[in-house]
Amino acid sequence: MPQKTAYDVAVVGATGAVGQKIIQLLEEKDFPINELKLLSSKRSAGSKQRFKEKELTVEEATPESFSGVDIALFSAGGSVSKALAPEAVKRGAVVVDNTSAFRMDENVPLVVPEVNKADLQNHEGIIANPNCSTIQMVAALKPLKDAFGLERVIVSTYQAVSGAGNQANMELEQQSKDYLDNKEMEASLLPVKGDKKHFPIAFNALPQIDVFQDNGYTFEEMKMINETKKIMHAPELSVAATCVRLPFFTSHAESVYIEVNKEGVTVADLWNELKHAEGVILEDDPSAQLYPTPLSASNKEAVFVGRVRKDPDKENGFHLWVVSDNLMKGAAWNTVQIAQSLIENNWLQR
Repeated sequence: MPQKTAYDVAVVGATGAVGQKIIQLLEEKDFPINELKLLSSKRSAGSKQRFKEKELTVEEATPESFSGVDIALFSAGGSVSKALAPEAVKRGAVVVDNTSAFRMDENVPLVVPEVNKADLQNHEGIIANPNCSTIQMVAALKPLKDAFGLERVIVSTYQAVSGAGNQANMELEQQSKDYLDNKEMEASLLPVKGDKKHFPIAFNALPQIDVFQDNGYTFEEMKMINETKKIMHAPELSVAATCVRLPFFTSHAESVYIEVNKEGVTVADLWNELKHAEGVILEDDPSAQLYPTPLSASNKEAVFVGRVRKDPDKENGFHLWVVSDNLMKGAAWNTVQIAQSLIENNWLQR
């Protein structure tokens, strides 16, 4: 069957923060679109958005919305994905899903194109976009694993409130104003909207992202642990995570400790691999105070790495500082990259 030159694309969750970024990137990257459908909940349907000089009306997402759609990019929450992604696939679409609904399904590829693009060939209609904090870490670790092997990964994250949605951003802004005006801060969202207690995030640090599991880790931490092993095809890899929410708006930062298999590896060896890694930018010069920060990484597509240093006590241990925009590479850009890869490699067919 000859490959198409333009595709009918649907964006589910078109009015949300990630959906908006996806639409922006589809236009900026000149994605080969024949028709673009913008889909949302019933509440947001009817609003207007511009795409390539055209005004489009956001429609309510229903199973019938996907008739004739080639590629559906989902970012509307796990319950929506579970209900509608299979319906989209039934109607011939290939789904790239941004939620945790299908990530650990053994029949669903979990893909970061710079790390495991070839896994896309095995899709059965649904492809999962990994958790934002996982994406940036594995992008930085993949070249190091290939060159030196990996035995262990321990990560502590410093995550932006935008990872919890637009309402969390607004709550941070209001709490900051209240704190500076000596008013009582009200908290109704973080660390988890549906959990029993809520704490202010302004001028604070919350060592809980998502709900706690029976083993004492949060769901976010377990996502990082399990997704890293799946993406890197390394079930034997030792991974542990502590995920913390901090009071800034955009980009996640991570302190990552790794232990490599190869003997005699130096910091210069790690630098060399990171300098040539796809999608990674090395910013590491302590003498000039050069290192990535959440602000410097904001609205950029790359994963930035700095503070590469050898552990003072462990011969094969190294520390890295990894930063990336959680709404860009951590969500929207990775989603669009997956869709681009499917087209460029003629992998849309199941």
